[in-house]
Amino acid sequence: QTLEEFKSQFGDKPSEGRPRRTDLTVLVAHNDDPTDQMFVFFPEEPKVGIKTIKMYCQRMQEENITRAIIVVQMGMTPSAKQSLVDMAPKYILEQFLQQELLINITEHELVPEHIVMTKEEVTELLARYKLKESQLPRIQAGDPVARYFGLKRGQVVKIIRPSETAGRYITYRLVQ
Repeated sequence: QTLEEFKSQFGDKPSEGRPRRTDLTVLVAHNDDPTDQMFVFFPEEPKVGIKTIKMYCQRMQEENITRAIIVVQMGMTPSAKQSLVDMAPKYILEQFLQQELLINITEHELVPEHIVMTKEEVTELLARYKLKESQLPRIQAGDPVARYFGLKRGQVVKIIRPSETAGRYITYRLVQ
């Protein structure tokens, strides 16, 4: 969707409440698997409470969707954050501040290329280097790039960095 199409569909006058954040709610499907869907919610409230979370979970239940991203303006109440933890693993809701999403961090010049590895690729990697998963370097699940990719504990990411001596340097990180 181009910027002009977006403006004609949702409006371009924030001072008049256009676009309304709730109008931006979208259901997206994964490119490789159209059945793998998730909601992206944009709540109106600056600080999101448990009532809003319950409303979103109700909508997810109605549409049989188990994953969602909530883009908040100023954060969430402690009880709302706890409810996200309580709903896992049935419903996976990830929270981002809208300021975090203004820039695509994967395109920043200081962020190397990250590739999420499949289970088969991880098995092959461990066999090739005769390693156990516990011997791999770690990356925190709360790392900005790990959050960007929606990485979960136990997944492995391949990181390709430019190197002056070797051309490129490949490392692997286990999400913890």
